[in-house]
Amino acid sequence: MSQPAQVTDVTHRLVPSPAGRIHLVEQGDGPLVLLVHGFPESWYSWRHQLPVLASAGYRAVAMDVRGYGRSSKPEGAAAYRMLDLIEDNVAVVRALGEETAVIIGHDWGSTIAANSALVRPDVFRAVGLLSVPYAPPGGPRPSEVFARMGCDEEFYVSYFQEPGRAEAEIEPDVRGWLAGFYAALSAETMPAPGFPDPHFVSRGGRLRDRFPAGRLPAWLGEDDLDVYAGEFERSGLAGALNRYRNMDRDWEDLAGFNGKPITQPSLFLGGALDASTTWMAEAIQAYPTTLPGLVSSYVLDGCGHWIQQERREEVNEILTGWLASLPA
Repeated sequence: MSQPAQVTDVTHRLVPSPAGRIHLVEQGDGPLVLLVHGFPESWYSWRHQLPVLASAGYRAVAMDVRGYGRSSKPEGAAAYRMLDLIEDNVAVVRALGEETAVIIGHDWGSTIAANSALVRPDVFRAVGLLSVPYAPPGGPRPSEVFARMGCDEEFYVSYFQEPGRAEAEIEPDVRGWLAGFYAALSAETMPAPGFPDPHFVSRGGRLRDRFPAGRLPAWLGEDDLDVYAGEFERSGLAGALNRYRNMDRDWEDLAGFNGKPITQPSLFLGGALDASTTWMAEAIQAYPTTLPGLVSSYVLDGCGHWIQQERREEVNEILTGWLASLPA
């Protein structure tokens, strides 16, 4: 398995956390910037950001969230609740000898980063959110909301709820499934308007039935796909999927923060063709109230869900500019 040159100068390490251990990859010296990936990815999704942030004078650290890659994988779905992931992030900062950090997340990592900033503002002094907008805790119970989506079809989040069900679809062909999932949410390969939505499952069907086949998006080389697939072949998918199986627990755990804004300096970056951006348009419109410390908000035209990989140069420029604007 080969890896692109961008990731050859990084340092891998394992640090203690409530999960057991967290695997992280770091590059550079300076103020700490913690990068948190989403589903179904790993630290490797930040491969294009690590050298750029390091060159800009930051200690860039991309971690494997618990359940992924070389980080610990505790038993039981309840071990993947949001409060536990927040404590992992705090433990990483402490293990690196720092008191505070800027935290940046993508996809589930965006939600983890947002809640880390919300719950532990003493540790996370600024927050960058990629692809998934911030919406404060509260509202209806998540499982009830997802159950109402899709009418005769099943929303993918609901599909992921039953332990073992999605694993049985994915694990016999991890590489093929990942290729289809990445393509389904990428701007250049996603299904055209009017085609069946890959976020939904036909009754009795599989999520992959709606994935495009036969072409990888330009941002995803065969070597990159090998890296992602190799991590999940080793770890399985249960830990990653358990994040989805805690949304009701998180709703209960975070009830004390219902409606609370994040007041630290913040950044949002989304793709115009990403369902996360369009479905949550009202959350973006609410940013003057929910993110009063918002420095910048961008929605990139012609961009899908994998924003820091699809549009790495633009994202790198925006991130370094935002980081430079933060108080020391």
